[in-house]
Amino acid sequence: MILSGVQQTGKSGYPWLVFLHGFSGDCREWQVVGESLNDYPRLYLDLPGHGHSADTGVSGFDEMSDLLARTLLSYNILNYWLVGYSLGGRIAMFHACQRPKGLCGVIVEGGHPGLQDADARATRFASDSRWATRFRTEALETVFADWYQQPVFASLTDMQRQALITLRSQNNGAHLAQMLEATSLGVQPDLRSALKACDFYYLFGERDEKFAAIAAELNAGRHVIPHAGHNAHREKPDAVVASLAQILRLRTKDTL
Repeated sequence: MILSGVQQTGKSGYPWLVFLHGFSGDCREWQVVGESLNDYPRLYLDLPGHGHSADTGVSGFDEMSDLLARTLLSYNILNYWLVGYSLGGRIAMFHACQRPKGLCGVIVEGGHPGLQDADARATRFASDSRWATRFRTEALETVFADWYQQPVFASLTDMQRQALITLRSQNNGAHLAQMLEATSLGVQPDLRSALKACDFYYLFGERDEKFAAIAAELNAGRHVIPHAGHNAHREKPDAVVASLAQILRLRTKDTL
């Protein structure tokens, strides 16, 4: 079992960029950004429960990391960067903390490194379980209408919010629910300490107050995306491309 993905070629000798989307997204989410980084070979993955990996499931972060490793090996990807947004960023951080061979570095946009106490984790898992129940039992248009009212999405315009509701409602609710519970922030370990040993970069939108505060406490190269909220790569793709290109240029030039 491996994850479905879309791959694009790049120049010989350049490391792969492996893109991981957020919850309820799919392999298309990063492609606008990736097209501007075409020196690098790129792989855009569908995470379990999403896109063409909808029938694939995992029980937790360990199994997710093993599945990612098998997928990369199946594509013969031996030298790579992970680039992840939100849920994809949390998966990327967890995988990086396992110190996989061939990983050059990890770039995360708006991903949480982990809650720091048991009560907070229990509260978050209970919340995610309630959302999962709704995804299983209600019309997705209704659930996503409420999902995108959460404070982290406050910077969205009404038009942006409705576009996301329409797009995300094409998913299968039961598959989303299973992945939401398996990779809940409530079951994710706190990765802050382990991330100190990784080549780690963090992007966040200027208007994303929650993740701007998280960025300030991380031992990471920080890049703020002006005039953007939590979904910066959709709102300001050119600025995200510029940050990614800067990171990759500095870290790749000595290896080519």
